[in-house]
Amino acid sequence: MRAEVIAIGDELTTGARLDTNSQWLSAELAVLGIPVIFHTTATDTLEAGAEAFRIAAGRADVVVATGGLGPTADDLTRDVLAAVACQPLELSAEALVVVESRFARRGMAMPETNRRQALFPRGSRVIPNPDGTAPGLDVDLPRPDGGGSRVFALPGVPAEMQLMWRQTVVPALLAMQPERGTIVQRRIKCFGAGESAIEQMLPDLVRRGREPLVGITAHEATITLRIAARGRDEAACRALIAADEVTIRGCLGPLVYGVEDDEVEDAAIRAARAAGLSLASAEIGTQGRVAALLAQADARGGGRVFRGGRVLAPDAPDDPTSSAVRARHDAGADLGLAIGPPQTDAEGKTTLDIVLASAAGVERVTHRLGGGASLALSRAAKTAVDLVRRSLLATRSPQVSHPTEAV
Repeated sequence: MRAEVIAIGDELTTGARLDTNSQWLSAELAVLGIPVIFHTTATDTLEAGAEAFRIAAGRADVVVATGGLGPTADDLTRDVLAAVACQPLELSAEALVVVESRFARRGMAMPETNRRQALFPRGSRVIPNPDGTAPGLDVDLPRPDGGGSRVFALPGVPAEMQLMWRQTVVPALLAMQPERGTIVQRRIKCFGAGESAIEQMLPDLVRRGREPLVGITAHEATITLRIAARGRDEAACRALIAADEVTIRGCLGPLVYGVEDDEVEDAAIRAARAAGLSLASAEIGTQGRVAALLAQADARGGGRVFRGGRVLAPDAPDDPTSSAVRARHDAGADLGLAIGPPQTDAEGKTTLDIVLASAAGVERVTHRLGGGASLALSRAAKTAVDLVRRSLLATRSPQVSHPTEAV
């Protein structure tokens, strides 16, 4: 099978919003062994939508689309699919009850326009939406060669789309494949090295056609290794995944900080909590990003680790070492984390000094910025947070300087 992914919306074609749904769906389809041959982005018109779906149905066995399923006049995906399928739209009484019940639970009357979300091309199948008012559509479109292309149309809201994908679309796609079996996935999260460097550290693990399949993606310096195993049952899949995870952890060591939805700040807060330590921060160069990451992670973990953070003016007189010590002292914390102002090194590159102070002494690293202003600061903030995690993993000598590159 071959697939095409369609993203629908004026906000995408104009560049006002980044299309992350297509990226996510393509990675998910690859895990299922279904290659994506085209990405298409279409504006919110009947003509553009119909052309996009007709072309996609003519060259792909599976089409997954996102967007255009809301209740407003420019949400036209259901109308487009009805036109391409040459079928009338019909009201699904079952879907209408679900939509109405969502408003009833909120104590609100359902606007008449929301009835549109219960309209489906005749012969199509409803994809339930547990978290929203827009159900998805599962419809077969004719192909010029006499065959058919199966279209799964999902809402554009990422959280809703992803849940519907896992609960309904993945089982449907597995049932379409000759060797049905079971697919189990696990994500290993890493920080501290670039994508290409990590791939080199995993010889023969990240390659096409391998079983289990190990994919690698990068987002703001966080590297995700996705292991996808196909087997006769879940137990067989998990055994394959476990073997690969042992290999990954053995090759990457402390670069691995967590699994699944873990972020590096979660790992840092978890390490501090396990050690019975508290933490405070002071930052200039990262403009409050470190405090935000730590506060959010601490809240997710139950609180009581992060004692607070200060965002200092760019011309603050303190060296980051003094700031780290002062942050620790003022907050009554065990650890003080400080990020200094941007500086220019001997090569003309912009760097930030990151300092972690504890009762044992001070640890200092120099991080080189790169990747554009916003991305560079996000990476720097994660690097500072990760210093806490790494420092708690092993004993280090005080007053050590470790230059780090942007990854």
